[in-house]
Amino acid sequence: MAKLTEPENNAINLIGAGTDIKGDVESTGDIRIDGTLKGNLKTKGKVVIGTTGLIKGEVHCKNSDVEGKIEGKINVQELLSLKTTSVILGDISAKRLAIEPGAKFTGNCNMSSEVSFNEPGPAAGTEDPKKLK
Repeated sequence: MAKLTEPENNAINLIGAGTDIKGDVESTGDIRIDGTLKGNLKTKGKVVIGTTGLIKGEVHCKNSDVEGKIEGKINVQELLSLKTTSVILGDISAKRLAIEPGAKFTGNCNMSSEVSFNEPGPAAGTEDPKKLK
């Protein structure tokens, strides 16, 4: 009997240096960020954050290489690789973690074989002002 699977999207999405995006991003393919994203990022593929890349929000992905900065939680189903120039200000949840000397992170780290793919919360700085009162 044939196995039914979701078609893979091999597209590589790019947010270039000097580009600022406000809002949530969802994708089934890989994504590279060299600009700024103020919002949550959710993809079934790999996330690469270049040295000039910045995410202010939650990240949910299958694999990730971080050279830039994340201000928020990162949830990786497989391998999270923190490069020398990376800075993470938030909690890390990953099945496997590779950290190069010089990488920095402030927060809690949870490594388990069961990494959930929960819905992200509101992005940093995007809370509804009416709810804050």
